[in-house]
Amino acid sequence: GGLGDVLGGLPPAMAANGHRVMTVSPRYDQYKDAWDTSVLVELEVGGRVETVRFFHCYKRGVDRVFVDHPLFLEKVWGLTESKIYGPRTGVDYMDNQFRFSLLCQAALEAPRVLNLNSNKYFSGPYGDDVVFIANDWHAALLPCYLKTIYKPKGIYKNAKVVFCIHNIAYQGRFPNSDFSLLDLPDNLKGSFDFIDGHDKPVKGRKINWMKAGILESDRVVTVSPYYAQELISGEDKGVELDNTIRKTGITGIVNGMDVQEWNPATDKYLDIKYDNTTVLDAKPLLKEALQAEAGLPVDRNIPVFGFIGRLEE
Repeated sequence: GGLGDVLGGLPPAMAANGHRVMTVSPRYDQYKDAWDTSVLVELEVGGRVETVRFFHCYKRGVDRVFVDHPLFLEKVWGLTESKIYGPRTGVDYMDNQFRFSLLCQAALEAPRVLNLNSNKYFSGPYGDDVVFIANDWHAALLPCYLKTIYKPKGIYKNAKVVFCIHNIAYQGRFPNSDFSLLDLPDNLKGSFDFIDGHDKPVKGRKINWMKAGILESDRVVTVSPYYAQELISGEDKGVELDNTIRKTGITGIVNGMDVQEWNPATDKYLDIKYDNTTVLDAKPLLKEALQAEAGLPVDRNIPVFGFIGRLEE
């Protein structure tokens, strides 16, 4: 959805501004252009040691890194019909916390261990002088691990974390007892501690990944100035995290548009391509074709409105 759109378009825009940019995401599929780097790291997750390996491709100035582990692949290959978070809406897979804490730890290793030389301006590992952008609850443990595992060892001393909220409704709320699975010290417990009036996933006291991500990061941002206002406007729009966000502050930065992908002069889905000089000739024809396809009256003088958004309960 929107998160995929942002991670598709924003990194190339940052690279075009001269930054060295890496994205780290789970390897949910055999992505045909992402190759095995043969770099393996061992991570301690949920009291056991897990091995992940990194796959990589370089596109439009961005190092795209994918974390390979059987639990990521099996969600899509197995009998789950490509559902990534749960068997059906509102139900979590049992291993969600395990998988996403694995992702957060792997993302902390990637800049240090991957020797990437695809870019003529940059070579070698990124090192530890970096800024992490942690998107939504799945990445919320990254600032927690950074603070408790790496910084005490003098690693990532100057690294900063920006936590970006795309959708406040999904917060990673889990039973309170699950805190012990996260390999974090007890002094971080307060950042996760959360009480709400809901019985899901359990009644009463819970842990809340997004709350911890907000509190443990250096900056909190979201996808538009208006959404930033909405999130602190009250319990309803802030989905019970409004007080937490008021405490840290939040900056709304409008989601941009990838003008290379959304370019009507080269768009493979348009039968008639156009630019700013031919737009007035082409659009009426495209509108008529759309009206015909949708079974509407074909008339170039009738306005047609398009709505793109989520239908969600």
